[in-house]
Amino acid sequence: MGKDKQDLRYQQLMERSGATPGDLERRALLHIISGNEELYSNVNNIYDFEENVIITECLEGDSDVYLSSSSRKLVKLAYHLYNGYEASVVDVFSGLDDDNARLAIEAIKIRFNI
Repeated sequence: MGKDKQDLRYQQLMERSGATPGDLERRALLHIISGNEELYSNVNNIYDFEENVIITECLEGDSDVYLSSSSRKLVKLAYHLYNGYEASVVDVFSGLDDDNARLAIEAIKIRFNI
């Protein structure tokens, strides 16, 4: 995906969530969602913009939301960066393609202001 398209998506999600530039947790979460086509198309099943909370049910086995294994790993990382949701670095990065690995690393940099 082009950087401009991701930037536009990211800005739209930031506005929709009401996140401020200092909200590093939410910025990291929204960066991951905006940078992955599958996550972006399922954004309303991943994050509740009215309550400003994550929707962990999307990761449960009986969920109606289908996410590929790499998208599930990115959601786990996004949730971990947002509120400490349990995620293993080894599990998250194993099997990610280069684009998704870069997306994950960028989100970590956002979260920790690196």
